[in-house]
Amino acid sequence: MSLDALRGFDMTWIVGADALGHAMGKLDAGPLVRGIATQLDHVAWEGFRFYDLIFPLFVFMIGVAITFSVGKLVEKEGRGAAVGRILRRTLLLYVLGLIYYGGISEGVERIRLLGVLQRLALCYGFAGLAFVYLKPKGMVMLTGALLVGYWAALTFIPVPGFGAGDYAEGRNLTNWIDRGFLPWRKWDVTHDPEGLFSTVPAFASCLLGVFAGLWLQDKQASGERKAGMLALAGVVTLVAGYLWGLQFPIVKKLWTSSFVLVAGGWSALLLAGFYYVIDVRQVRGWAMPFVWVGTNALTIYLVSRLVDFDALSARLVGGPVAAWLDQQVTPHLGSVAVATVGIILCFLFCRFLYRRQIFLRL
Repeated sequence: MSLDALRGFDMTWIVGADALGHAMGKLDAGPLVRGIATQLDHVAWEGFRFYDLIFPLFVFMIGVAITFSVGKLVEKEGRGAAVGRILRRTLLLYVLGLIYYGGISEGVERIRLLGVLQRLALCYGFAGLAFVYLKPKGMVMLTGALLVGYWAALTFIPVPGFGAGDYAEGRNLTNWIDRGFLPWRKWDVTHDPEGLFSTVPAFASCLLGVFAGLWLQDKQASGERKAGMLALAGVVTLVAGYLWGLQFPIVKKLWTSSFVLVAGGWSALLLAGFYYVIDVRQVRGWAMPFVWVGTNALTIYLVSRLVDFDALSARLVGGPVAAWLDQQVTPHLGSVAVATVGIILCFLFCRFLYRRQIFLRL
């Protein structure tokens, strides 16, 4: 249940944090609120904020889930059936990603070949196959090779016109590869934050989740010990990531190796906390809204692309209600109310599906 709740917690920010964060940032409510609002937006390039954790946390949780779903499939139906399921789900999720970003609605040249869902699909496929064919030791070696290899490539391979070891936007090897080899639409015009080469270290983010999932399934360890060791691993990974970041900057748009470790460390800490409270201590009532979202995470992600929950919210608390809040309480509070109600509508939609046991999966 803790994994469903954490997935829902993560997805809640994806479908509503942008509007809420921007609205909170306009409030004249002191440095604390403005600081929180800042954390609900991405850094421009180098650095790390809470909102930069949302995507890699999802990649991490895919790795955790692989150990449960794929592991059971291998036991029941064998390796061949598991590989077939992995490849099929990878393809379906990738195609959904193409549709999510508009498909062919704006012409073939505007198709976005790589995006959020596409990266999730590729990470799932890579980590799933690694889980099926490699032992834990082999996956550890593979993770290390991905992180060190990516660092070495960006540090030592010279980029035409800029040389080697330049991590600035547009001047690094990752952006150069996108510019020359990624066709059609790119999110940042000449390169893409979910581009070709930056997908390689994202595989390592998913494998970190696999390690966490394997540890949670250890039948010899108590729940308290699992949570404690997972939290300790998170702290160690965080420290290693920030130290590596002194030389290899923490850049989400490049998915640098230091970013993988920092995001992986925070992901492990969050999972440890959710697991301890929900599954070990059995304190669950507070988490149910997140469980509603987490059990239909892909559904609400796609629906939020087709249905504007903020626009629906504005029909309920916009107009005169928002104006009254702005005039009588504090400026811009109306926007905060609209964003908050939008998130509540997402919760209610997912609750509707959950109570009727409607779970849409690939």
